[in-house]
Amino acid sequence: LIVASVSCIYGIGSPDNYKAMAIRLAKGEQRDMSQFIYLLTEIQYHRNDIAFERGNFRVRGDTVDLFPASGDRAYRLEFGFDTLERIKVIDPLTAEVLAECGLSPMQIHIREGLSATNGTSVMTGISVVNQLDAENLLRHATLASLWINEIAGSYDDFMAEPLNACRRHEGQIHIAAELRRLSQGSRCLKERKVMLYDEGHADVQVFKDKVQAYYSLRCTPQILGPVYETLQNAKRIIEEELNSASDNPIVDPETQNVYHGGNFHGDYISLEEDKVKIAIVRLVMLAERQLNYLCHDRINGILPPFLNLGTLGLNYGIQACQFTATSTTAECQTLAMPNYVHSIPNNNDNQDIVSMGTNTAELCHQVLDNAYQVLSILFLALAQAVDCLGLQDRLAPATRKQYEAIRRLTPTIVEDTPFYEDLVRIEQYLRQI
Repeated sequence: LIVASVSCIYGIGSPDNYKAMAIRLAKGEQRDMSQFIYLLTEIQYHRNDIAFERGNFRVRGDTVDLFPASGDRAYRLEFGFDTLERIKVIDPLTAEVLAECGLSPMQIHIREGLSATNGTSVMTGISVVNQLDAENLLRHATLASLWINEIAGSYDDFMAEPLNACRRHEGQIHIAAELRRLSQGSRCLKERKVMLYDEGHADVQVFKDKVQAYYSLRCTPQILGPVYETLQNAKRIIEEELNSASDNPIVDPETQNVYHGGNFHGDYISLEEDKVKIAIVRLVMLAERQLNYLCHDRINGILPPFLNLGTLGLNYGIQACQFTATSTTAECQTLAMPNYVHSIPNNNDNQDIVSMGTNTAELCHQVLDNAYQVLSILFLALAQAVDCLGLQDRLAPATRKQYEAIRRLTPTIVEDTPFYEDLVRIEQYLRQI
């Protein structure tokens, strides 16, 4: 019995309505897996193939893993030929999942359990996953920044080495170098010295093309540079924490002493995760502005409104996707408030100032999930813009590769259609590369 409502506790609603919010399963029954997944979403379960959390389910081939909102057990449902062949009870963290991989749960001795579940250990583990996602997102944002400049036909000097070197910031120099590397082979970008400085424009009163692109296009080294440096520093701190002793007290066999202190305190991780969170919010804001450039025909001057290849005034283009990206970016900005500045005393004021680091790492994780959604919409829009302009053969090999990957996941948009399945596929792709 899968329950998705607690209204019965409060006497809200009729018994018939409550019974309609349950799915009864039996081994060997005829059950279509796709229809079952649809029913799960109808009773407010969410699919999450990345993080297996309460109230979620994940799909692996012909298997559905289900983690109810209550209880500590999860269920593995194995389908075959429209039949529910097996129902297995699994521990969502250990037990049968480990057994299937040929592993066994770790054996805890004396104080190791406390050490392994210490808040700093938990927040550090979350931060490791966050770090991998953050670095992955930065790579995608860097490529997207080149891609949009190709679509705009920008001048290439925004990423020039002399320009960025004189600013002296390591992150800016690194991002500019990455943009130059990714741009190799592009036939979309313009050289300013050829287009403007060739002494052939003496009679030109007004330049047709913008002399300087919008900030969201030409300032990408300056915007993503601080993000890069923030992530590099966070990586150093996380690696140091992973290789540190965060227990208390510390038993030192060399000095034959037991030291009581505060190595368990999570301030290092909490502060870094706040910084990573803020940096990724900035990355998301850049992506949202780049998406706006692609959708706004009066700004870009070369693309149809909302990248609409259907009938203007009748079809939406990707207008609905932009709504989602904008609202998700706004949520990220709300979540950007530093958590490190908060503390709640407890334990009779023994723990009178705490790091709040696990909450900080979780909030950072939420921002990272949001960032994948916004970047998925941006990549969808970038591919659509290429189709609008027919630029496929002029792209750099690096961006052409991503264009082709997106087109294998979703077709060119002409008629109005739901986008959520396309965006799920793109998000999964971005998480994996």
